[in-house]
Amino acid sequence: MKIGLLSDTHSYLDEQVFRYFDKCDEIWHAGDIGNLEVLNKLEAFKPTRAVWGNIDGKELQARCPEHQRFECEGMQVWMTHIGGKPPRYAKGIRPKLKEWQPDIFICGHSHILRVATDEELNRLLYLNPGAAGQQGFHQMRTLLRFEINEKQVSQMQVIELGKRGAVKAN
Repeated sequence: MKIGLLSDTHSYLDEQVFRYFDKCDEIWHAGDIGNLEVLNKLEAFKPTRAVWGNIDGKELQARCPEHQRFECEGMQVWMTHIGGKPPRYAKGIRPKLKEWQPDIFICGHSHILRVATDEELNRLLYLNPGAAGQQGFHQMRTLLRFEINEKQVSQMQVIELGKRGAVKAN
């Protein structure tokens, strides 16, 4: 299963996403989508799983859950928008991580790209794809692309879309 992971589009969807995620089986969006147009474009392109973030209004909250827990290729995944980072998770997250015991924990919100393993939580794989949109303090707009096969994550790639404020010609 090939996954394209993004977050924090804030109503801006770079056309490069479609090229970089062309061979992906699913797209996962970790919140702060911004508007329904972004979600609709992603869903029209590939099967999409998304959670709402703190800037997302009622329309997106009606379409997307705050938390998504699901299985992918034998791995348990939990995706939410505000999750903190290892070992300093957001309030209430650590107890749920211990209770639910996902293999992969995905969040956005910080606009900071981070891939880490939390040794204290059973080698939990922590993923934050950074921010793909133009809003925020991040310098580089980023995505993650990876594969999940038979309970293994592989082929992890960081994709840089360009600096915030700079849009590449297609």
